[in-house]
Amino acid sequence: MNGFSLDPRQLVVRSPITPPQVARRLLGRSLEDAVRGKLVLITGASSGIGRAAALKVGAAGGEVALVARTREKLDETRVEIAQAGGTAFVHPCDLSDLTDIDRMAAEVLEQHGRVDVLVNNAGRSIRRSIALSYDRFHDFERTMQLNYFGPVRLILRVLPGMRERRQGHVVNISSVSVQTGPPRFAAYMASKAALDAFSDSVNPEIAADDVQITTIYMPLVRTPMIAPTEAYARFPTLTPDEAADLIGEAITRRPRRISSRLGNAGELTTTLSPGSMDAIARTAYRLFPDSRAARGGAREGEAEGERPSRAGTLFANLFRGGEW
Repeated sequence: MNGFSLDPRQLVVRSPITPPQVARRLLGRSLEDAVRGKLVLITGASSGIGRAAALKVGAAGGEVALVARTREKLDETRVEIAQAGGTAFVHPCDLSDLTDIDRMAAEVLEQHGRVDVLVNNAGRSIRRSIALSYDRFHDFERTMQLNYFGPVRLILRVLPGMRERRQGHVVNISSVSVQTGPPRFAAYMASKAALDAFSDSVNPEIAADDVQITTIYMPLVRTPMIAPTEAYARFPTLTPDEAADLIGEAITRRPRRISSRLGNAGELTTTLSPGSMDAIARTAYRLFPDSRAARGGAREGEAEGERPSRAGTLFANLFRGGEW
């Protein structure tokens, strides 16, 4: 079942567009048009989705500010972008440390003068049932710190310049789980939902300055972050390159949101028949147990329980792209 993938072109669902976006649509703007001569800051750029997005933006002619904790990995990404003819700059930062975010943001603004596009991609995902979380309040604190407070701090540092120049774009990587409400993701969902609510409130305030926040409700992507849940090895997923295509679409078209069929169906079902969505989530809870990592390790033979049953495999393919 590892060969399943999702066509990102089928995932894109655009919200109503504003007058400046109408002009862009009529002109048929490409990613090259959107990033040429622009500084695009991408967090989590040392691996996975962030790295793939950085390579695409660099190849399209954008100047990429690469942000993550490990300088060596960022240097590898920078070299790869340079070898392809692009331009990138390395700005290491611990995005769970608000003081370090302030330092990095000041460094970027001092060296480059502005941030034209900010992609808040770095994040932490925790899949653990509430029964295993009673003594792990730190999971909720750490997840909120990286997934909510970090992006908000960075937005607050670059947004004034965007509004003063009357142009700018923020792309926040959210999750399909916010729309579908799967079990075992209480810490993760809460942090992503908080950033969504922040964006919903801020967007009307900055629209007149031609600054936009786009939220991508990303389906499941095959990155090291999902590896602890062994069942996901048999789930249909996006590749990091396909996920980066969605980021490229967001930068190019600047919609309010990019979603998937599953995400939209989840929101609609929750609105019209919340009991039906609850039943789907309860089924997922029964079919897919906590991972060995969530249980703090496992005894010999317990890995068998993580392999999806025939019913689990059918469920994963019926609700393609979901985090269950």
